[in-house]
Amino acid sequence: MFSRAEFDRRVALAREAMVHAGTDLLLVDSGELLAWLTGYTVSETLYRAAFLPRQGDSWFCLRGLDEVPCREKSWITDVVGFDDRQEPQAAVAASIRDHGFGTARIGLDTHSTSMSAATFMRFTQLLPEAQFVPMPGLSDSLRWVKSAAEIEVLRQAAAIADAAILEIAERAGEGMTTREAAAIAASAFIREGADTGEVGPVVKATGAHEFLHGVFKTETILSGDILHVELIPRVANYSARMMRPIMVGAVPEELKAIAAKLVMLQDQQIAAMKSGAVARDVDAIMRDGALAAGLRPHYQNVTAYTLGLYTRTTRSSDFSRVFLPSANWALEERMVFHVYATAHGLGFSETVVVGADGGERLTKSPRQILASLLR
Repeated sequence: MFSRAEFDRRVALAREAMVHAGTDLLLVDSGELLAWLTGYTVSETLYRAAFLPRQGDSWFCLRGLDEVPCREKSWITDVVGFDDRQEPQAAVAASIRDHGFGTARIGLDTHSTSMSAATFMRFTQLLPEAQFVPMPGLSDSLRWVKSAAEIEVLRQAAAIADAAILEIAERAGEGMTTREAAAIAASAFIREGADTGEVGPVVKATGAHEFLHGVFKTETILSGDILHVELIPRVANYSARMMRPIMVGAVPEELKAIAAKLVMLQDQQIAAMKSGAVARDVDAIMRDGALAAGLRPHYQNVTAYTLGLYTRTTRSSDFSRVFLPSANWALEERMVFHVYATAHGLGFSETVVVGADGGERLTKSPRQILASLLR
């Protein structure tokens, strides 16, 4: 999906961070940073890591079973495989010594879920002459601003979300179950070119906004019910996300009015997502607007969070950059966010890229309760 020039750009960004931190070697073990920097990622069944020297050639150290796919997917040619009977941390440490970095200043992301306390302490035992330099959050911050190539992949993922949500809406009817709706989405994902058929929450909307993280189960949708659908297709590990409400039967005028208010506020928020805007100010458009309009009694959740490359980590969403009243940081062009708003059982969200003059929606589905559009 990406050219060698794109990977060279990423390597240059990582090496610039290494210069600032004063490190000789970067240890990469976050599943997301592995994919972004090397082109290959794999679950942490056994510990694995890639290494980027400030000068010289990179290498990968991982299970011997994963050597072939690593060579196929990554630009790195120096791939060190170890036997499953070996201790992974010992094999990785040996590769560091063998490459001449046993006494080096080694940078590592202390926020990486792969860098457990046990793994870190083991490395200090195995590499007593090395200095470990914390680079907290590096795996996320390097990836905040997307390249044109990354945004193009996100456009592909967004188009898959659009196709899937419209297919669900077209086939929705009284008696449809949440499981059947999820199956339609999963099938559309695979057919349209997504990495997997994994969908997001597909649930019957209840309450004000508590359904967002509802437990997936078989629920039958009857006339007057709202089917909440969140879709999270990934292409080359890049995830676009979108929420839409689908209603079986006639949509009450009151609910249409609430949906229109939510969408209006979100459109204002998206328009404000320009380079240099402060995140808390963009957040306030939706948060304060929804509270002032009486759409919600309180607003505890974020109104947007980082989108991009998602893979092989314990988290399902990237909250390294979020919109909150305390978010005192500036948006940059080509950052991408999942922007979402919920109230009265309705959820609308978009994949949005920050532009010089405002946000651009990559997801294009109609912004209304879909049953009212398609029936």
